[in-house]
Parts: sequence; C-alpha cells; structure tokens
Amino acid sequence: MTGGNDSCIAGPVPMSYLTCLTYILQEWTGVEHIGDYLSYVFYLVWVLFPLTLVFILPGVLVILFYASALFVHIYKRKNELKEAYSCDVWVGAREMLATLWDGHGRIWHGYELHGVENIPEGPGLLVFYHGATPVDCIYVMARLLTTMKRQCHAVADNFVFRIPGLKLLLDVHGIIPGPREACVSTLKKGHLLAIYPGGVREALFSDETYTILWGNRKGFAQVAIDAKVPIIPMFTQNVREGIRTLGGLKIFRSLYERVRLPVVPLYGGFPVKLRTFIGEPIPYEPNMTAEELAAKTKAAMQALIEKHQKIPGNIFRALMERFQTQKKDD
Repeated sequence: MTGGNDSCIAGPVPMSYLTCLTYILQEWTGVEHIGDYLSYVFYLVWVLFPLTLVFILPGVLVILFYASALFVHIYKRKNELKEAYSCDVWVGAREMLATLWDGHGRIWHGYELHGVENIPEGPGLLVFYHGATPVDCIYVMARLLTTMKRQCHAVADNFVFRIPGLKLLLDVHGIIPGPREACVSTLKKGHLLAIYPGGVREALFSDETYTILWGNRKGFAQVAIDAKVPIIPMFTQNVREGIRTLGGLKIFRSLYERVRLPVVPLYGGFPVKLRTFIGEPIPYEPNMTAEELAAKTKAAMQALIEKHQKIPGNIFRALMERFQTQKKDD
C-alpha cells in the first residue's frame, strides 16, 4: 500500500509541501475537500489575529514582573554571604531592575518625566491617577532611582501580596499593603511614598474620559497630615490609551462588586506616548482637615488632567504623539 508521503513523491507532477500536507490530512481524517476547511481556518486566524494580540500584549507586563522576581531571587542566592555584612545588599538589584524598567519605558513608550523639580528633597506623598495598570508608577520609581538615586516606596492593594512568587520583589522595592501606620512610618523615615487613592476601582472602571474615581477617600490625606509631609499630584498622559479594560460592561462591574478582585479583562499594550507630569507640591498645613486636603488634591489632579490630556483619549492620536515634540513650557 502506498503511503501519503510516497503518493506525494510518486506522482508525475511533484506536489508542494502544503498540497502534500493537505493530501495526507485528507487521507488520515477521511474528510473530503479538507483544503477548503483549512483555507477558512487560516482566513479566520488572519482576521482575528489583531484582536487576539491586543489581549495578549498586556501579559507582557506580567512576564516582566515575574522576570524581575526571578532576578531578585537569583540575586539573593548570589549575595547571601554579603547580606550579613552590608547595610543594604539590595542596592545593586534595585538599580539593575530600575535600569531595565526605565529602558522598557523609553523604548516602548518613549517615556518622559516632567516636573522633577517639584519633588521635595525630603519625604513626600506622590499621589497618582490610576490607569489600568500601575506601569507609570513603576517608570517613575525607576527614573527617580536611576537619575536621582532616590528610592520611592509605594502602596499596593492587598491582592497583590497574594500573587505567588512576587513577595520578595515587593519587599525589595519597599511596596507595602498600606495600613495608615505603615505609610506614616515610611514617610517619617524620610522616604518618598507613591499611592493611588482611586485604587483598583479607578484602575478598572475609569475610562478614556479620565474620570477621577476617589469617592470619599481621604485616608491618603490623613497620612500626609500625620506625617507632616507635602502631597505631590502626578498624572501620566495617555495612560488609559496604553492599556484599556472592559470595565464598561455591566457583567464585569457586578462580578467585581461580588468578589472584590481585578477580574476585568485588559487589552492593549500599545506603544503609545507616555509622559508623567509632576504637579506643584501641596504643602502641609496643620490647620487643614483631611477632607479639605483630599478635595484640594483632587482639584490639583483634575487640573493636571485638563492641562495635559486631550479628552476623550484616543489610541491612534496617542500613538502619533510618539513622533511629536513636547513644548518646553510643559
């Protein structure tokens, strides 16, 4: 009996590899005209590939997080003996990862940081508008460490600390779950501390209109008052165009309200232009209440958004801004 491969070769006219493969599959499956089915499948793959890609690209950030976590574990093994004799054995690891993340921001987003002169020499509370991911905060932390040799700590949601494999990475970079006492203690030690008042809710359910979803949250303001430090508002242009969410669908909103976990799908990962703008510090005033300070911070954030973001956000426009130069007065 002649096999499929033999019949491909034995014919008077040699078949192409694709035709031969189609012939073999047709013999194995018994399905006639299987070539037509394959052509239809290939067409669907070609049509749906861009849609699939926008859901795959955000996973690159997850890969980078775990690559960073793997690096710090390897670094720990290589420096276990030095740890007993060094005041901070993690300096090298932090600077290496900061350089890598800063490079990622420069290459993928043409990342820029404006208004560094507004960051105080001492402690301060950096308050961010929350995009779909905290990637802009990571870029700020990396840029401050590489250019100013200043480590910025940050507050993350509790669920982040339950993600397997990231604990050491979070500890090395001073990421804390955010009890008020821990935040105040960090600031009183002279560190910068980054926080997102809008939290996961703002990350998932704000949209291209850049609506601030802080509700009545004023805990961050109370932290600044207790630590007697200024608040520095921070906003990243186009942060909603890089990665977006499906938070506008009611099913995901309802699911989040039930489980209180970030179960809303993300899509995008587009190489849009990102610029972080640092607003003028809001100084500590002993007579100002937490409610007043929170309202003042929200107003300052809204002013930054109105000044630096075209609303509604547009992905194509954000991509084209990679080829535009920023005005010096910004």
